[in-house]
Amino acid sequence: MSLKADEVLGHIGNVLTDSQKNRGILIHAFQKIQEEHNYLPEEELLRLSKTLGISMSDVYSTATFYKQFYFSPRGKKIIRICTGTACHVRGADKVLHKIEDEFSIKEGETTSDLAMTLETVGCIGCCGLAPVATINEDIVGEIDMKKLDVIVDSIRTGQDIRSDEDE
Repeated sequence: MSLKADEVLGHIGNVLTDSQKNRGILIHAFQKIQEEHNYLPEEELLRLSKTLGISMSDVYSTATFYKQFYFSPRGKKIIRICTGTACHVRGADKVLHKIEDEFSIKEGETTSDLAMTLETVGCIGCCGLAPVATINEDIVGEIDMKKLDVIVDSIRTGQDIRSDEDE
């Protein structure tokens, strides 16, 4: 990784110490690492710590402050089931339990083959389409048992859910 503080910070870098500059690029560095690995591997964080001259405790305290950073491998597909009120009332728990049962994982876990990570969220913002889930960046609404079977098949085959819905 070849991050330079001055490139990331721009003109503000002129008034910061080298230590402040290095701390200022931590978030950007985390984003780059996670983009490459889909999580923050310990060996990458060690290398970052050494490269920037920042203690590992400071690196970890910064990374753990943000919910967007992960410390264990995540699946190729990130499934987020909405558990907000509208989705709950319209059967989100059935969607969640079916996916948990089909893949033998619980909410917050990743399948052993790294095909999928299952999460819940408080609201996706599509209450009129309840129950709703996202698969990576794709929103899937009005999930019934038939659509749930399509979702499960798309995870197993690695296909994009959109190509299945368009058929």
